[in-house]
Amino acid sequence: MNTYETLLYYCYARIENAEQYAADHLAFCKSIGLVGRIIVADEGLNGTVSGTAESCQQYRAAILADPRFAHTDFKIDEVPEPTFIKMHVRYKSEIVHSGLKDPTEIDPTKETGKHLAPAEFLAMMDREDVVVLDVRSNYEHQVGRFKNAITLDIENFRDFPAMINELAQYKDKKILTYCTGGIKCEKASAYLLKQGFPEVYQLHGGIVKYGKEVGGENFDGKCYVFDNRLTVAVNKVNPEVIATCYNCGSTTDKMINCANPECNEHITQCDACGEKMQGCCSEKCTDHPRKRIYDGTGYYVKVPQPIVIKKPSKIRKQVS
Repeated sequence: MNTYETLLYYCYARIENAEQYAADHLAFCKSIGLVGRIIVADEGLNGTVSGTAESCQQYRAAILADPRFAHTDFKIDEVPEPTFIKMHVRYKSEIVHSGLKDPTEIDPTKETGKHLAPAEFLAMMDREDVVVLDVRSNYEHQVGRFKNAITLDIENFRDFPAMINELAQYKDKKILTYCTGGIKCEKASAYLLKQGFPEVYQLHGGIVKYGKEVGGENFDGKCYVFDNRLTVAVNKVNPEVIATCYNCGSTTDKMINCANPECNEHITQCDACGEKMQGCCSEKCTDHPRKRIYDGTGYYVKVPQPIVIKKPSKIRKQVS
């Protein structure tokens, strides 16, 4: 019986002719039987791929053999089946959209916050001179986050720079940033440093690595991931469910995408409401003619929608 893996990784490194590299990389991934989603930009790679253990080992070896990507840190999960349906490799202007008019204003290969190993992050997080900052989007931190973390009311990471004035109140603190796998922290910490925050740190390897190395202690709820699992358990030490069902308010740690493809909203929804609402967030979406069939997972291939830019609200501190 085949065993499967899912790899989460990123690497900031200059790629010449990145658009052609993306096309060649797609062909390579397909040739070894991988599925997943990879973003290629002039500034590097950002990917989650899945396949047999053999295919994933072959992929890791190929990436690490390239001098540009030799320092890539792969987070590896064993999974019962591949966690994607198709293989996509796309060229974009950035591997994480910074929201800056001039993305070159920050360069993670030159300056970022000090990387903290999971054990170091755990040792520092409860100190009085420390603020733990979640740099992820609303739907991510609503289903899971570190105890007492500062969260940002943002729909996308590109809204992060607009929050800098609200964060100024913490300039006298040590800022510990975290995200899913570390990639957003590279830019968030770099931007904080550039904006005059004197002591900025980041959780190396993100929540995923933290769960593997220190058991996920003090991380409440589940971690949102960008594949068909949607969320994964992190905390094996003192777990607590913090999310509530979008429809009925009962406690749940299950997240879905709305079955209406023109909505596709990320929501937390209990199984009972999932069956009742057919995987939709509202009665309006339940009646939509293009509603997808709900199979209990709440995962669908996303239909691209126009980007709606919203003005960020104030930050808030989560107390668990």
